Amino acid sequence: MMGFPVELMPPSASTSAVRVDRIFEALSLMWLVLCVALAALILFFAIRYRRGSRAERLNPLINSRLLEAAWIAGPLLVFMALFLWSAAVYTFEQQAPANAMEIYVVGKQWMWKVQHPQGRGEINELHVPLGRPVKLWMTSEDVIHSFYVPAFRLKMDVLPGRYTTQWFQATQTGRYHLFCAEYCGTDHAGMGGFVEVMPPAEYEAWLRDGAGSAVTLAASGRVLYAKTGCGSCHGERGEGGPRGPALLELLGRAVRLQSGAAVVADENYLRESIIDPQAKVVEGYPPLMPSFRGQLREEELMRLIGYLKTLRNPAASPSQPGGLP
Repeated sequence: MMGFPVELMPPSASTSAVRVDRIFEALSLMWLVLCVALAALILFFAIRYRRGSRAERLNPLINSRLLEAAWIAGPLLVFMALFLWSAAVYTFEQQAPANAMEIYVVGKQWMWKVQHPQGRGEINELHVPLGRPVKLWMTSEDVIHSFYVPAFRLKMDVLPGRYTTQWFQATQTGRYHLFCAEYCGTDHAGMGGFVEVMPPAEYEAWLRDGAGSAVTLAASGRVLYAKTGCGSCHGERGEGGPRGPALLELLGRAVRLQSGAAVVADENYLRESIIDPQAKVVEGYPPLMPSFRGQLREEELMRLIGYLKTLRNPAASPSQPGGLP
C-alpha cells in the first residue's frame, strides 16, 4: 500500500485491494488534515486568550450567510464524493466478470472445505491462478462464518441455508492468510488457512497432479442426479412428463410459480427447490417433490447444482438463457 509502512498494512494483492486502499488513504489524509487544523486552532486560541492576555473578548455577534452556506455545502460535497467513490468500488466488487472461474467453499466448524470444478478438493487451503478472476460460491453447514483474506481486502459472510458470492483477481503470487472473521464457536480462532496464488501454468499442473482418480464436479453431480432419481420426475429435457419441469437451460431462466409470481432460477433457487421444494412450486406442476433436507450434504448439493449448470442447449445464445415458460 502506497504511503504506509509495510508492517502497518497487509500486502495489497488483488485488484479490489488497490481500490479499497485508495479510499482508505483518502480518508486517512482527510482526517489527518482535519486533526492538524483543529489542533492548530486549539493551540492558537489557547495562547491568544490565555489568562492575562490583552486580547479583545467582547465577542461581537457577526452573521454571515456565506460562511454558513460554505460550512454546510463544503462537508456535504466532500462526503458525497466519498460516498459515490465507495459506491463505485462496491459495485465493482459485486459484479464478477463473465469469464470468472467458479470455486465452491463450504464453511464448517472449524474448517474451510474447497471444491474446484475440475475435481480437486482442499481443506483450509485455496489455490488460484494469478491474474484470473475467481468467483467463490460459499455456504455453511452449521453456523455463520465469514471468509476473510486481508491481502485481497476480501470479506464475505458465509451463511447456512443459502449461497453468498464474492470474487477477486489476484495480482501477486504468494501465500496469504485466510481467516474466519465471525465468531463461530469454541475453536473459532483456529479456523483459518491460506490462499496460494500461483502462475497459471503451475496452477494447471497443480490441478492435474492432484486430481488423481477424482472426477469433475459436474460428473460427480451427474452420478448423484441418477442415484437420487431426479430424472424420473424431471429429466434433462422433460422426460419426466407432467410430474416435474425440464431442467435443460433452467439456470438463469425466469420461472413462473403457482402463486403467479416469477423468480429467476439462480443457484439459491435450485438449492431451495431441492431442500424445500414446496416453497416455490412451478406453475402447471403438482407439489409432488419430496424434500432432501438432511439427506444431502452441502458438498453434494453443490455437485448437483454444478451438474445442472452444465445442462445448456449449445444452439441457444448465451445472452438469451430463456424466458417465462
